[in-house]
Amino acid sequence: MSVFDRGEEEGISRGERALVVLPDRAGAQSLRSIEARLDEAAGLAGAIGVEVVGRKAYRLRQTRSASLFGKGQVEEIGQLARDADAHLLVIDAMLTPVQQKTLEEGTKTKVIDRTGLILEIFGERAATAEGRLQVELAHLDYQAGRLVRSWTHLERQRGGFGFLGGPGETQIEADRRQIRDRMARIRQELEQVKRTRGLHRDRRQRAPWPVVALVGYTNAGKSTLFNRMTSATVFAEDLLFATLDPTMRGVRLPGYDKAILSDTVGFVSDLPTQLIAAFRATLEEVASADLIVHVRDIAHPDSVAQAADVAEVLASLGLDEPESPPRMEAWNKLDLLDGDAGAALLNEAARREDVVTLSALSGEGVDHLRAEISKRLAAGSVVHRLKLSAADGVRLAWLHARGEVLDQRYEGDMMHVAVKLTPEQWSRFQAL
Repeated sequence: MSVFDRGEEEGISRGERALVVLPDRAGAQSLRSIEARLDEAAGLAGAIGVEVVGRKAYRLRQTRSASLFGKGQVEEIGQLARDADAHLLVIDAMLTPVQQKTLEEGTKTKVIDRTGLILEIFGERAATAEGRLQVELAHLDYQAGRLVRSWTHLERQRGGFGFLGGPGETQIEADRRQIRDRMARIRQELEQVKRTRGLHRDRRQRAPWPVVALVGYTNAGKSTLFNRMTSATVFAEDLLFATLDPTMRGVRLPGYDKAILSDTVGFVSDLPTQLIAAFRATLEEVASADLIVHVRDIAHPDSVAQAADVAEVLASLGLDEPESPPRMEAWNKLDLLDGDAGAALLNEAARREDVVTLSALSGEGVDHLRAEISKRLAAGSVVHRLKLSAADGVRLAWLHARGEVLDQRYEGDMMHVAVKLTPEQWSRFQAL
């Protein structure tokens, strides 16, 4: 039996009863309350069909390298799981392989940590070939360090027949080799996808259409807003990570014949490093956008903390540099706020130039967002006076579609054009 044949044995069943446990480290700073963190962990578990039958936070005065929790806490967690008839422990933290193995032995219950849980969700949501490759790469990277807990027969050996391994190769060594080989093949395939994506991106850079990327915390309403603005039917539910694979559609904006709107994967606090690395090629779409719209669930009690998490992920992608695309915020879900809270929010937003308030569900404020996006896309525009050949219809059409043509007149076989373009538009025009 190889590492690729153990899916059912190691996997999580839908409807499985789970106990959610949160380690609250002494001295650790968090913008979220204990209850909010437990709610999110339970939501992550529910996103893959697990039935959460209990939840509890444990204060950790010190972190145990072998088990994370103290001995008494491990015994209590095991008893709580038995009392609730829970066969799965969801630990809302990143566990080392040793900690995961120790907790499973100490509680007599299957354990999954936050990283493994998010990987499970992504595995279910990936719809495209690229998305599945990215998730598999991240999962193999995660799994490679945990083979030691998967095998209780590490002394098992098998003979050397070609690819099956050399004489005396243990099963765990063979599995690790299989994982390394598979990861190398996936990286090669993803590199080809990245090159293809880069060619498409270069083609868009030359096309007369700006690109606007929607980013935000998972379940902030990006896909609902995307559908509202593009009349598309992207999967949009009250579900964590409802969107995993990026989607692009044309959208009408004031002053633009066409723009491209991109809906991207939602972020979450403590996003596994394996996933950030695996999805880097996809998230590069955000880096190449003309404008980033950060969609926030402003009705969520942890909206500020969620915004900080999004900013952290964007920074990890290098999107906090001066040359990064400009950014604005769309404060979504106004329809969920009561009168006083809504009024206070509108007053705060009115004092900020980088914020638009709206409800993607009802459509309130969406036209204002369109207008603000157009305004920001045109920010920094400069009037260029150009002399083109009268036969150069392609570049003239580009200027009319992408810029703001102020004047156009003919002199013989030449054409004089005064057009207002942003710096990005000007560089694209020069690349034509």
